[in-house]
Amino acid sequence: MSLQTILIVDDEPANLAIMEDALADSYKLAFARNGRETLAAVAKHCPAMVLLDIGLPDINGYDLCRQIKKIDSTGSVQVIFVTAYTDTAHEEAGFDAGGVDYLIKPVSTPIVRARVATHLSLVRATLLEKSYRDAILMLGQAGHFNDTDTGAHIWRMAAYARALAQGYGWSEENSERLELAAPMHDTGKIGIPQGILRKPGPLDEQEWVVMRTHPQIGYNILSKSDAPVFQLAAEVALRHHEKWDGSGYPDGLRRKDIPESARIVALADVFDALSMRRPYKEPWPIEKILGYVNASSGQHFDPKLVDVFSKILPQLLDIQSKWASAEDKSILNQSSTTNGTDAKLP
Repeated sequence: MSLQTILIVDDEPANLAIMEDALADSYKLAFARNGRETLAAVAKHCPAMVLLDIGLPDINGYDLCRQIKKIDSTGSVQVIFVTAYTDTAHEEAGFDAGGVDYLIKPVSTPIVRARVATHLSLVRATLLEKSYRDAILMLGQAGHFNDTDTGAHIWRMAAYARALAQGYGWSEENSERLELAAPMHDTGKIGIPQGILRKPGPLDEQEWVVMRTHPQIGYNILSKSDAPVFQLAAEVALRHHEKWDGSGYPDGLRRKDIPESARIVALADVFDALSMRRPYKEPWPIEKILGYVNASSGQHFDPKLVDVFSKILPQLLDIQSKWASAEDKSILNQSSTTNGTDAKLP
């Protein structure tokens, strides 16, 4: 693995030498003595961090920090001020300019190493989190690539799932994890032929046999990761078509044998399908949706979860309202029918 680059900016050669001795064993170093050299070095080396003196000959460090932030296309360059100014006003100005830390000269080598390592690890964690969420986004979208659900559908449904989970007694952390996992519930549709997903009419018996394989396909894909969110997503993918009375698939599980996560996502998915406009149907009035959900209590849905649904309905409607404009923007050219969740509803 290549070493990360740190740019050290100071107009005093002795200070540059001290920082070099502290960091050269662990990082690739670049050096600059003024503002002009600094901006050129940022463009050339794309450093992960800049250790920046304030009292430079051609510009103050605060203004230079702001310029660095403007040209940092990644938004990930960290600036630590290293200065002889010890007063609170200068320190506050450093943070206002965009610095992440403020070190006082003469510096302690162990402190410099520790602060640099800490801030770079935070950047790595942030980038990893972004990659994690990007993977979730892509898998969620991939599961709907060949059907006619809009992109907004899976994220709105996920928000419903989080609210239902909290109402059901889940912790904030686990509810948030379910919100991330829920969009991947139909990942297995990647393995279903487009001709089945977009068939303009009811599926025949053999086509339904194929369609009912998508939970297992999704599980097989998502369970490859040991990460908790993907393990949860695998569970949801496998079980979101099971029904409380045992009439679902792939295994006809009944009642509490069905994981709570899958019960929650199933209700969130159906609520979204019923309440939103599609090319082939108008949204159902909320009274009709309530009637359908209540009638399905003990059959399709967990009765306790149906009670939670009724209690938090205003919250669900608020989520729906917030997502309405997002869906309008994301609707693409779609065919007039689908054999996903919506097509199987009455």
